[in-house]
Amino acid sequence: MPNPKRRHSKTRTAKRRTHDTLTPAATNTCPQCQEPKAPHRICPHCGYYRARQVRAVNEE
Repeated sequence: MPNPKRRHSKTRTAKRRTHDTLTPAATNTCPQCQEPKAPHRICPHCGYYRARQVRAVNEE
């Protein structure tokens, strides 16, 4: 098996790893209940999507 002849520098390793960062999940506010929710998803708190109730939610 071929092995590297010389050690890779810290700069070279860091350049390769620049794109490995995680981006935070995006959140919007629900226009019905003003709770945070993921964009383009049904609101888990009130069950609305695009000003229509899509899913019934348990009232606790």
